[in-house]
Amino acid sequence: MSKVSPAEEELLCKSVRFLKGVGPKRASLLSKLGVETVEDLLYFFPRRYEDRRQITPIKSLEPDSYAALLVRVVGVEKKITKKRNLNLTVATVTDGTDIAQALWFNKRGLENLLSIGTLVALFGKIKENYGMLQILNPEFEIIEEDALPEEMGKIVPIYPLTEGLSQRWLRLLIRRTLSEYLSYVEEFLPEDIVLRYGFPPLKKAILGYHYPDDERGWKSCRKRLAFDELFLLQLGVAIKRRQMEEETSAPKLSCGGPLQMKFVENCLNFKLTSAQEMVLGDICVDIFRKIPMNRLLQGDVGSGKTVIAVLAMLAAVDTGYQAAMMVPTEVLANQHYAKITNWLSKLNAEVTLLTSSLTPQERAKRYEDIKSGRSRIVIGTHSLIQEGVEFRELGLVVIDEQHRFGVLQRRTLMDKGSYPHTLVMTATPIPRTLALTVYGDLSLSIIDELPPGRTPVRTQWIGKGKLKELYEFVKKKLLAGNQVYWVCPLIDESESIDATSVQKRYRSLCEIFSDFKVGLLHGRLGAPDKDETYRAFLRGDLDILVATSVIEVGIDVARANIMVIEDAYRFGLSQLHQLRGRVGRGGGQGYCFLLGEAPTPEARKRFKVMCSTSDGFVIAEEDLKLRGPGAFCGVRQHGITDFRVADLVNDVDLLDIAREEAQVLVENDPSLDKYPKLRARLISTLGETLSLAITG
Repeated sequence: MSKVSPAEEELLCKSVRFLKGVGPKRASLLSKLGVETVEDLLYFFPRRYEDRRQITPIKSLEPDSYAALLVRVVGVEKKITKKRNLNLTVATVTDGTDIAQALWFNKRGLENLLSIGTLVALFGKIKENYGMLQILNPEFEIIEEDALPEEMGKIVPIYPLTEGLSQRWLRLLIRRTLSEYLSYVEEFLPEDIVLRYGFPPLKKAILGYHYPDDERGWKSCRKRLAFDELFLLQLGVAIKRRQMEEETSAPKLSCGGPLQMKFVENCLNFKLTSAQEMVLGDICVDIFRKIPMNRLLQGDVGSGKTVIAVLAMLAAVDTGYQAAMMVPTEVLANQHYAKITNWLSKLNAEVTLLTSSLTPQERAKRYEDIKSGRSRIVIGTHSLIQEGVEFRELGLVVIDEQHRFGVLQRRTLMDKGSYPHTLVMTATPIPRTLALTVYGDLSLSIIDELPPGRTPVRTQWIGKGKLKELYEFVKKKLLAGNQVYWVCPLIDESESIDATSVQKRYRSLCEIFSDFKVGLLHGRLGAPDKDETYRAFLRGDLDILVATSVIEVGIDVARANIMVIEDAYRFGLSQLHQLRGRVGRGGGQGYCFLLGEAPTPEARKRFKVMCSTSDGFVIAEEDLKLRGPGAFCGVRQHGITDFRVADLVNDVDLLDIAREEAQVLVENDPSLDKYPKLRARLISTLGETLSLAITG
């Protein structure tokens, strides 16, 4: 194979602006599609294909089908539609078997191109109107008399578009770019991997994915390109993980110390589940090593992750180090502080709360306690990472509800110590493919068992026409001593959004349930007001809490057994599951009502899943299918899951292969010295994204 010179390599980095027919305006439109360079354009793959291998005679056309035609124009006229005042171009066409009409809306100047006698290739949807066959807004290509149409008789790519670009123009640009620049693309996969899995060469895969000959060939090309994306990310993560293990030294913590043992024996009124014991065992093995633990702990709502976090933090304290827990909201910080302080009251272990609502004097005192080491366990919000917070010896960091924090926030807390062990927790189950991809540098533990006595929450979808029956059910449960969450998507009424606000629902519930106490909680309340409302609900001074989704994370009230989620279609699947997890936590039967209509097929799917299962991991997989990986856990802004080809829902097996190959390669050649082209491709592809991924 001939070598590609650096100058030729730079051609792939050239801006698309300088390609023939592009210029500044179209370059700006291509940028909206993520296409900045020639290489971006080569890797800008179709979203679907149209099979134009069969040219259909007009006499054989079927209404509501798609067809490719080769016809001659026999008449053209312009019209203005009566109903919507649109410009309409109508071309009467024939292929000798029959006559049809081609219709275009708002295509100015088209009548000048389609003069009588022009030979044209058309592709589009067929309709029948007043006995006349019509093809609506078809793609077209004017055919020279001595030439064959380029798109006829082929499988044709259909690309994502933005306003101002047409399929026809974009296909022509990509076809020219492939012809001119594909030869400069270099193979970077090790030859043994290519041969082991029967992958096509990279150039062939790129060309075949744009212009497949058949389905089998397309699948082969797709598999190669998807593997490339997954392999590069797994390779980068494996390298970073190895570097961390070789270059860092964490505190050596041990389990089984006096505080940890006393906590288990004297402070808990329940036994750990087998799943909790298994996870604790994983953590104990990790923190006894000098390699910093990076462990992701997944557990459904109510599975007992906080107990595991406390046991891990006590291991740090027993060994002479400090521990910190960072949570996303002040309400949750206060709740954790109250629960953990109560648990540890018999152990004389100092627990400090650090939130933004402290007075300057309180904050200064707690800063000093943390710096001196008097505070052994510190619980707080993002206040933990503010300038001025200094730990004496931070040995363990726990990050709760990790998806609520930015990557850099998490990194900043870890930097407060000298490579402390890190336990990242989430009650939002992350599908395995996403966990391996986004959190590939973290070991994974799962609590897949609920404590004894927890019964699944009964979930029902009801329309607002049944509000009266719902009110009666709620009143009956209130009289029996239960408490109720009533969640709405908006704080205030909106003219543009058709949804009920907490303000409006709060007023109506105060009237309907005048014999009961109703509270209001939303994000615009000040921290003291939010805290007091939550505490009143916890004490039982409030019977109904009307709230936005601020109650989604962590709030734990034993007698709250009814959850009403109004206009539920406005919430994502995982968010609905999180909200549902707030009820049924005290041993009583929990009920969740999804209130309102489902205006879209996706909303109906979400409701169906919610009503059929309470398994958070099943829900997570369905959510990934519905929403895609980027939206799922806030990683889209980092570019970590923005794959052009790979699909984290369907490419699980390919991901496993990519991960295994990456680990073997890094084990044998940590610096990729034997594979300079692979190393160069890794750096150019991932860049800063990789450094973000490894801090997840």
